[in-house]
Amino acid sequence: MSAVLDHHDHAHDAHDHHVPTGWRRWVLATNHKDIGTLYLLFSFTMLMFGGVLALLIRAELFQPGLQLVNPELFNQLTTMHGLIMVFGAIMPAFVGFANWMIPLQIGASDMAFARMNNFSFWLMIPAALMLSTSFLLPGGAMAGGWTMYAPLSLQMGPAMDAGIFAIHLLGASSIMGSINIIVTILNMRAPGMTLMKMPMFCWTWLITAYLLIAVMPVLAGAITMTLTDRHFGTSFFNPGGGGDPVMFQHIFWFFGHPEVYIMILPAFGIISQIIPAFSRKRLFGYASMVYATGSIAILSFVVWAHHMFTTGMPVTGQLFFMYSTMLIAVPTGVKVFNWIATMWKGSMTFETPMLFAVGFIFVFTIGGLTGVILAVAPIDTQLQDTYYVVAHFHYVLVAGSLYAMFAGYYYWSPKWTGVMYSERRGQIHFWWSLISFNVTFFPMHFLGLAGMPRRYADYPMQFADFNAIASVGAFFFGFAQVYFFFFVVLPAMRGKGVAAKQNPWLDEGGKGAEGLEWEVPSPAPFHTFETPPKLDATATRILA
Repeated sequence: MSAVLDHHDHAHDAHDHHVPTGWRRWVLATNHKDIGTLYLLFSFTMLMFGGVLALLIRAELFQPGLQLVNPELFNQLTTMHGLIMVFGAIMPAFVGFANWMIPLQIGASDMAFARMNNFSFWLMIPAALMLSTSFLLPGGAMAGGWTMYAPLSLQMGPAMDAGIFAIHLLGASSIMGSINIIVTILNMRAPGMTLMKMPMFCWTWLITAYLLIAVMPVLAGAITMTLTDRHFGTSFFNPGGGGDPVMFQHIFWFFGHPEVYIMILPAFGIISQIIPAFSRKRLFGYASMVYATGSIAILSFVVWAHHMFTTGMPVTGQLFFMYSTMLIAVPTGVKVFNWIATMWKGSMTFETPMLFAVGFIFVFTIGGLTGVILAVAPIDTQLQDTYYVVAHFHYVLVAGSLYAMFAGYYYWSPKWTGVMYSERRGQIHFWWSLISFNVTFFPMHFLGLAGMPRRYADYPMQFADFNAIASVGAFFFGFAQVYFFFFVVLPAMRGKGVAAKQNPWLDEGGKGAEGLEWEVPSPAPFHTFETPPKLDATATRILA
């Protein structure tokens, strides 16, 4: 069944007699499409909550002096904004895409472990409630930055414990989701779909899932050690008892840097689906894309200490992490090259998914280049903990992960809902988002270069102009996402709009989007591929 809310209107429900209805359909959901929809709605809710926190930050920074919040609350806002956006918005959204699309793309009937799938979703709800309500606890929410560095995290109030518990739950949810994705991809592909014929989105998610399983327990270890330091008298990170606060940073970033690739690899996968579809060509260099994704995943484990150049590392260590960080830019560059080569001499059209995909390449590349600049240890020593770093990671996470998700939504929503989105509204959303995003974050490069530190509630007068511009841009960017929900997503969920064809992205010559997801009707029936489909040699078509 589709992501449309009033699903009784569809004729195919007549023979789908075992489609659950009412609240049971959603609470006890075991269907991958329903769980995908739940994940996407949850992550959008969290995006809005994290967005409100961001707008409070930007409202405070609109002009110098303390305006709206005291510095303590400001630190809570920056911390919770980071945690909620990473663990509540970006990661669950990609899992939502995986749930919806992977079974459809590989010709599987569902995910491998349907009940575990349901459990991994519902674990996130108490975690999200714990995080979002921690502002009400004594002493307020966590305020030591999303990285939770000791010693601050050892001294904080009860919100820290709530945060640790919430992150444990979210980590458990991620690990279960990953196991599910790995088993589904490795065991449930339709006959004829070899690994090297899989869509890129499946490949990127397969590799991401292994990354998640590798690093989530490391984070769990770090925050459990923080918990025992706080309550059980251990001294892992407390120098007074012989511990080392820098050790926390090492353990955290051993999780934290692979984590940023966990948040971007599925985005690469989505873009690798969209660019060929609207260029009317096969993806250039498919095998090199797969190998590049694998290389990024392997190298992501040896770059973590570039977050720690100013902690007193030996020069040898600085050199190693500097060169390994520059090396990881190579497979990423291979990907960008292949996307551009796919577009080269293609019959391109620029519907909203393609606009977001091209916007992604442009803005993500800027974010990647600023990352390579920060990899240079002597430069990083100057720019560390300034707004330059904030600009860098928002260019890769917002214009990277979030734009790719928007692109994925516009690309696949006809399949999910059975109706076409309004092209005009999609284009308004794109241009509004692109311009306001750059107005928000581009000035931050200059603020950072001029020396404005991160996470400060107040600043000297010389930073006032750029901060004012960034704050105005942020509000415009925030409202663009509200527009997207109310004028693009909601109408589609209510079934308003032109009925979508089975494959809406074909041109007159029958070229366009390829893949098994376009071989099922729009909206996708509640149950698809109950018998494994017979595929053609390319594994993109079903033989009748």
